Amino acid sequence: EEAGRVMKLPRVAVSTAEVFFHRFYAKHSFQDHDRFEVAVAAIVLAAKTEEAPKKLNTVIQEGFKLKARGMQAGRISQQRNPDGSSPPPPPSASAYMDPKGEEFLKLKERILLLERVILHTIGFELSIDHPYKFFVEQIRRLINARRVRYKKTPPGNFKSVQEIYAKMTNELVQYSMSLANDSYQTSLCLQFSPQQIATACVYLACQLSGVEPIDGADWKTTLGNPDIDDLFSISVQILDLISEKKASDTESVKKIRTALELMKTREESSSSAPPTPSGRPPPPPPSGSIPPSKRPRVN
Repeated sequence: EEAGRVMKLPRVAVSTAEVFFHRFYAKHSFQDHDRFEVAVAAIVLAAKTEEAPKKLNTVIQEGFKLKARGMQAGRISQQRNPDGSSPPPPPSASAYMDPKGEEFLKLKERILLLERVILHTIGFELSIDHPYKFFVEQIRRLINARRVRYKKTPPGNFKSVQEIYAKMTNELVQYSMSLANDSYQTSLCLQFSPQQIATACVYLACQLSGVEPIDGADWKTTLGNPDIDDLFSISVQILDLISEKKASDTESVKKIRTALELMKTREESSSSAPPTPSGRPPPPPPSGSIPPSKRPRVN
């Protein structure tokens, strides 16, 4: 992700590279393939796929610089040499590889080989759907149908309801975009469809923005009846990630977790109730009703 920002790649190209990376290591071991070389190969392939190609030499140089910075900062540990001896000291953060040097040429060959290995690993499936278009469509439907509202009137001088909903649309899209981007730091793209991830992002965005369903409707109905177990799993994994960030609001995260657990508990209680002939759970008995065994018998 950092390499994509440095090279000014479109966000969708960065996300595609992250999907390639996750799919590759779903079938290969980190011990067999250097993750930085795989990342460079994934970026090269994704940039081509999303029509934003970058020169291989440029990607290798930027990847090498980022790796050097990580090693200098201690975020990346160096492996020992095959003979057990200590590795050489990490390169300088401003290090530059000689494009005509033997080390660079060998690295370039490995990257080109890894690009082909990635292609075979993902079955040449280069068309990747991302959550972005799905959450934009879902937010538009919610806003156009006026199915959500702010819990409290947002600060600002709004001259009409349309202006409030315009602010809500922008806020929900921004939050959903950030959450979807964060999701690529996990393996969610391997576990769930982009539509399911988009729905979870919209739900979390609404919670973080102080938005609720209108007329006391529940979130399951408002979001189009998604699978609650899937919504819970996706949301919790994203919350686990953002809660580790220094700037995250831990109190808000706790409240969202509580709301998710309550939603899941209600869903489990509803699904465990015995169905009636119509397929619906039986209605609760009226208060004060007499049990059948104690009712007077009519002759």
